[in-house]
Amino acid sequence: MATIREVASRASVSVGTVSNVLSGTVPVSTRLRDRVLAVVRELDYQPNQLAQSLKSRHTKMIGMVLRDITDPLFPQMMRGAKDAAWARNYLLVMLDSDAKVEREQQILVALRTRRVDGILLAPTGPEESHIRAVRDAGVPIVCLGRELPGLGLDCVLADNYKGAHQSVVHLASMGNRSIAFLHGDRADPVEQERFAGYRRGLQDAGLAFEASLEAGSHSGLDEGYRAGAALAKRNPRPNAILAADAMLAAGLLRALRDMGLRSPADIAIAAFDDPFCCDVLRPRLTAVAQPSYEIGAKAMEILLSRIHEPERRRSKTVLDTILHIRESSSPLSSAAT
Repeated sequence: MATIREVASRASVSVGTVSNVLSGTVPVSTRLRDRVLAVVRELDYQPNQLAQSLKSRHTKMIGMVLRDITDPLFPQMMRGAKDAAWARNYLLVMLDSDAKVEREQQILVALRTRRVDGILLAPTGPEESHIRAVRDAGVPIVCLGRELPGLGLDCVLADNYKGAHQSVVHLASMGNRSIAFLHGDRADPVEQERFAGYRRGLQDAGLAFEASLEAGSHSGLDEGYRAGAALAKRNPRPNAILAADAMLAAGLLRALRDMGLRSPADIAIAAFDDPFCCDVLRPRLTAVAQPSYEIGAKAMEILLSRIHEPERRRSKTVLDTILHIRESSSPLSSAAT
């Protein structure tokens, strides 16, 4: 097995230069970098990561903790984080908290004891004490998709308010005058931002808010079916519904189908999140796309900067959403008006 000294000798550089090229922490000219990497490939040199981590006190490992790995929002977010980490020679370890605070706490403790250099975290809920303990231990954390204001952590999120507002204004522009909101946990800050955008959208469209036109208690297909069916059974029923996420929207569509109702003829639908299934559902679902890949990549960039600059100012990055208009919110048919 080749050693770092053999690589340095073959490339006619110092051991320190080889180390700088491989670590990426010290600028090296492109010509010199290419020469060293060519020798690394030629000799099939494999750095001793354990020795490097002991010397530098960095493991080159990042933990990524997600609420629910089956959520359609997260795969592209993981990919963005992975690509940004790999480009800087970091290894990304992804874990799922199953939306349970206890599991999240156990994972954070495990990552801390394994000396990860930093953590990307999609928080499960409002409980912050276990997150604060990891932060206070000196482990950098960047939050994904939501902000924890009391902890002063960097965060990267989508513009939930704007996305909900645009959706309601669009639904109103299609002739819908009674627009309901199907939401998850109202204690969730993300849900609160979307609800605020929904309320402002109604106001800007000249529509009154009615408390009876909101329903839901948590995310999921079953809740979308239950709460969506309850809204559809109202008399008079709303002629449009904004769902706070794609899982709720899918449950809503199933409920409408079982009730013999059509979308958009009977009830127009728009939803937050735009996984690939929104384009293959029938009707194709109007949805607010979050820049999931960009959220993951940007969060990783901020985390790596935080690792090397612990005293840098805290940042909050809000990325734009895009409303993709499809069949589920097309203009009301003459039969339905």
